[in-house]
Amino acid sequence: MDAELQKVKLEAEVELAKLEATSPAKEVAGKAIGKFGLASIVTIVVIGVLASLWLEESKMAAVMGLLGASLTALISMLNSIAGATPKQDKPEFEVMKQLIDKLDKLDRQEPAMRVDVEDGKVTVRKGDDMVTAGGR
Repeated sequence: MDAELQKVKLEAEVELAKLEATSPAKEVAGKAIGKFGLASIVTIVVIGVLASLWLEESKMAAVMGLLGASLTALISMLNSIAGATPKQDKPEFEVMKQLIDKLDKLDRQEPAMRVDVEDGKVTVRKGDDMVTAGGR
C-alpha cells in the first residue's frame, strides 16, 4: 500500500510539472504575483519605515522618493503582468512611422513655393495651396 501511494504521488507530481511547463507566461506570472508580489511591496515599505528611524531629515526626502518610485514601478509591472491595465501604444513607434513617412516623401518632387508681397499683403503659394496675410 505504501509503494502504491508513493507511485500515485509521483504521478501527480509529474502531471503537475507537465501543467506548469505548458502554462502560458501570463498564468505563471500571475501565480508569482500571488506568491511574492505582496511580500515585495511590504518589504519596500518596511525598508522605508526603518530608514525613517535612522536617517536625518535632509536625506529622508531622497530615500522616500526612491522608495516611492520603486513601489510605483513594481506595482505597474505587477499590473501589466496580471493584465489589470490595458496595454498602451508606444508613442515612439508613432514618431518613427511619421519620420519614415517624411523620409519617403524626400525623393518626390514637391511644388515650388512662391511668396508675393503687395501693399503690405503677403501671399504664399505652394502648388494649389494659397495663404494670404496682412493688408489693412
